[in-house]
Amino acid sequence: MVEAIMPPDLLKAAERAKGFMPSAEGRALFETACEYGSRGPLCEIGTYCGKSAIYLGAAARLTGSVVITVDHHRGSEEIQPGWAHHDPTLMDLRFGKMDSLPVFRQTIAAAGLEDEVIAVVGRSEQVSRLWNTPLGMLFIDGGHSEEPANADYEGWAPHVVEGGALAIHDVFESPEDGGQAPYHVYLRAIGSGAFAEVRKEGSLRVLRRVGPGI
Repeated sequence: MVEAIMPPDLLKAAERAKGFMPSAEGRALFETACEYGSRGPLCEIGTYCGKSAIYLGAAARLTGSVVITVDHHRGSEEIQPGWAHHDPTLMDLRFGKMDSLPVFRQTIAAAGLEDEVIAVVGRSEQVSRLWNTPLGMLFIDGGHSEEPANADYEGWAPHVVEGGALAIHDVFESPEDGGQAPYHVYLRAIGSGAFAEVRKEGSLRVLRRVGPGI
């Protein structure tokens, strides 16, 4: 495993980027990606403006891997107008829809990670049906309601290699702390027998694939 020390310029870029990942969780994501990046490509479901993609991209550079980040960039339910996490600066007024893609591209370009981070623009469930490449690590941070969260797990978790990692963000055991869909996916992964928890940092859970049976 490579020494998991994030370059200061990339750490600053990640901390400045628009997004919702606390620094401690971002560093844990980076360290996890460094540990598993040599096993295959890194894949992120849910890109938003690229904050977590910087942590993953930094690890990809150190391990000689790449990050595939999948998002339709029209925003998940919780960041739509009228919801708590809505950012009106991301609205495309021509179409009346969210569009985080331009900010994501600026974020990754400014960080100098365009060679490491590959953007796939499309809906997760559609892209997953076309995907065949084994993954060293999967990071699920897409839609946080039950249907999209479970679709992300069903569509992508089978591609994680044995010995690879599944990371899930915004896992809250108590409904008072946050939405329950990522927690339910976490329980589903553990209950499948295919994954075992190896790390916890804030709302981030890291599971290692230990067998078949997703």
